[in-house]
Amino acid sequence: MVETSSSITVSGIAVQVVRKDIKNLHLAVYPPDGHVRVAVPRHVSDDNVRLAVVQKLTWIKKQKQEFLDQPRQSEREYISGECHYFFGKRCRLELIERNSAPEIKLLKSGKLKLFVRPEASVESKEKVLNAWYREELKKVIPELLDKWQPIIGKRADAWGVKKMKTKWGSCNIEQRRIWLNLELAKKPPECLEYILVHELIHLHERHHNQRFKELLDQFLPQWRQYQKTLNRSPLAHEDWEY
Repeated sequence: MVETSSSITVSGIAVQVVRKDIKNLHLAVYPPDGHVRVAVPRHVSDDNVRLAVVQKLTWIKKQKQEFLDQPRQSEREYISGECHYFFGKRCRLELIERNSAPEIKLLKSGKLKLFVRPEASVESKEKVLNAWYREELKKVIPELLDKWQPIIGKRADAWGVKKMKTKWGSCNIEQRRIWLNLELAKKPPECLEYILVHELIHLHERHHNQRFKELLDQFLPQWRQYQKTLNRSPLAHEDWEY
């Protein structure tokens, strides 16, 4: 059956309730502004959802505040002097207009050169930079898979990189396919490694339950530190959708 979605309000907090074919209730708070989502079995009533949310109100409010306090990048204009991030490092952009194919060059100094045609729009500049981010991620992901798949004892049959609105990564367990968020190219390398390990562990355990956390502790004991680093790093300017 297809999942259904509705909304309730608990102590002034809007909560998205998703009913689907699962056995347990799962509550999560998502960036950038602390959207609260509760996935529940189809038979669970709104009253029971409210009770579960009330029991976690202190934690929910803390998570929401952390997202609101998280730094955000200014709106990107793709002009010389603007700062962009690459694997956690700030890079100063230098825009160079020329009548040839667009290109990105990262210098050892940390300067990021963006070559575009004189008439290039902001959207086309963004497209060039995102394509470069994607290719850079695709260079390092195979090495991480080669490292972690034997350790975890599970293999992904396919993987890819795409822009994702509410998740840093996802795992289709049936197809054994992992998706990683394009934004991870801007975050420190350990954040990418943490998300990759996280998604591979889903091939052992579908849900974010105690067993899942125990497996994370077993394979990547410092995962909580990496999670904090990821959550505290600057968010992209554009609005995320749910």
